[in-house]
Amino acid sequence: MTIQQEIIAALHVKPTIDPAVEFRVSVNFLKSYLKKHTFIRSLVLGISGGQDSTLTGKISQQAITELRQEIGVSNYAFIAVRLPYGEQKDEVDCRDVITFINPDRTVRVNIKNAIEASEVTLRQTGIILSDYIKGNEKARERMKVQYSIAAITSGLVVGTDHAAEAVTGFFTKYGDGATDINPIFRLNKRQGRAILQYLGCPQHLYQKTPTADLEEEHALLPDETVLGVTYEMIDDYLEGKIIESASSDIIEKWYEKTKHKRYLPVTVFDDFWK
Repeated sequence: MTIQQEIIAALHVKPTIDPAVEFRVSVNFLKSYLKKHTFIRSLVLGISGGQDSTLTGKISQQAITELRQEIGVSNYAFIAVRLPYGEQKDEVDCRDVITFINPDRTVRVNIKNAIEASEVTLRQTGIILSDYIKGNEKARERMKVQYSIAAITSGLVVGTDHAAEAVTGFFTKYGDGATDINPIFRLNKRQGRAILQYLGCPQHLYQKTPTADLEEEHALLPDETVLGVTYEMIDDYLEGKIIESASSDIIEKWYEKTKHKRYLPVTVFDDFWK
């Protein structure tokens, strides 16, 4: 088995999908989990304005809506959480995402004061955050807020991790990578886009340039610039296609370099890192 085949198997990516079928798989997955764990009453998700949270939010709201109807229990809710740092440059897109999802409840928490307070406290001990590290602080603060909301609403924090993100480790450890359940794991970027198109999502939301937008010195920095490879190449690779060796090498190096992100904390019994 080649490295490419091993990665595809580990991430469970299909070479082609039926958008309607995969949407239903994700919705039913969430519903089944909540039916099994009857103490859960909400799904909580951070909405960034990008493709991944747009799709995951639509899946989550559909699951909750169907669950209320099937079980006859009214106190299930999907909570969409807006977590800007000050004013986001793509705020209009974020509002359009909320309109498209039409969540049961929307909560807006501006994380800027919390991040700046943390930055000042660390500086007092001689620890100066770089812009890059501060970006990761933002991702972790956003996740902390989501878990606080989930704790008081008997909720489950929903993640947006997908195959094109997982293969490169392009997420913050214990930030956006720290969630309870990931309904779009197995899909690549192209497949997620196809499902949104099937769902009638406004084009500008799934065709926009993907960006983590964590750094202030490089606002809206495209993911592909950081990764050094396009999502089209990543998607082709994950679908088992033969791509140029330079891009394949970059993807496989990212996969190896970020392996620790796809595991729980290392113990003396683990050997994946050796």
